[in-house]
Formats: sequence, structure tokens, C-alpha cells
Amino acid sequence: MKRFIAIGVLVVAGAGLVACATTKFTSSWKAPDVQQIDFKGKKVAAVVINPHESVRLGAEGALARELVSRGVQAIPAYNLIPPNESRDREKAKALFTQAGIAGVVVMRALATEKELTYSASAGGYWGSPYYGSLWGGGYWGYGWGSVYDPGYLKTDTIVHVETLVYDMKADKLLWAGRSETTNPDKVDALVQAVAAGAAAEMKKQGLIK
Repeated sequence: MKRFIAIGVLVVAGAGLVACATTKFTSSWKAPDVQQIDFKGKKVAAVVINPHESVRLGAEGALARELVSRGVQAIPAYNLIPPNESRDREKAKALFTQAGIAGVVVMRALATEKELTYSASAGGYWGSPYYGSLWGGGYWGYGWGSVYDPGYLKTDTIVHVETLVYDMKADKLLWAGRSETTNPDKVDALVQAVAAGAAAEMKKQGLIK
């Protein structure tokens, strides 16, 4: 699924049933001729590609807040582009230019997936007393006593997101990355985690301070 609306449904439905969200970047790229990205004090448009206005508005607001916290004059794209006109490329370009946008940060959900994992509980080694015999204090009582333990089987929701950073004036891609977030509980938290992870990746690459 490539839409934040689907992700929103999944993460809200799973709230309280999964562990805390974690985000990691699986790949990233930077333009070979770019030494540093510095949009501090400049206007940057926060864009979330999504066909559903209500979801896009919330996600763009979260992205803009994260950028503002990093010293950027971030503007959610919904403040620049009229409702339901996001797909009009020429209009978006004209509006961004008119607003004096220096850079654009784009996020797009690529996919969601479910992952079933198994984790043995403490003491669950075959050489332990629990496994040594079937009856008495052995496996029969241990096995039935822990069969419903949620530590055995766990379902994780993994959300894949693409993050892009563009130079508006040069119309050039400066940096790109793909991330995986496990068990996000809401869309704005997902956006915040991905933005923070992207900043950390760019800092490691010496692109930002």
C-alpha cells in the first residue's frame, strides 16, 4: 500500500497492542557534487504525497514542525497549494517559486507489511528442567502453562517510507533515503521518527551540522 491513509488505519488499529516504534534507514544516497545542505533560516516546503487530503494535512503539519525544530522556516505544502490541486505540477512549481521556497522535503509511503516473529521465553532451552521430562515438573505443565504467552508469537507492522530533499532553485535531488518503522502508533509520530532518522543519516554523511 502506498498511501498514508492505509498506514493510518493500520497504526491506529494496532495502538496499545504492539511495542514502541523504532525507525531505521535501510538505504540512502546523496548527490556526488553536494558537500553540505544548509536550509537554516530559509523557506522549505514540507510535502507528503498522499491522495487523501485529511491524512496529507496531518502528515505535512507533523513534517513541518519537525523541520522548524531544526531551524528551518518550514511551510506545509497545504498552505501553498489549494485543496485537491496537489497533482498540478506547474501550479505547484509556480506557487513554490512565488512563496520563495528554497528547498523541498518530500515523504511518500512505499509499503506496509506484517512480520510474524518467534521469541522463546526465559529458561526455554531444551537442556533446562522444563524439557527434561514430560510429566511432573516437566514439559507438560510448562508447555500448557505458557502457550498463551505473547512473548512466543508477535506480529509487527513495518512501514516503508521514502524521504527526498530537493534544491528548489536548481530543481535537483540532494539526498534520498528509505526507512523502515516498526509498530508506529500514529501517522504524525511516524513522520516525526522518519524525519529525525533522515536528519541523523544526513549528519553522519556530513551534509548537515
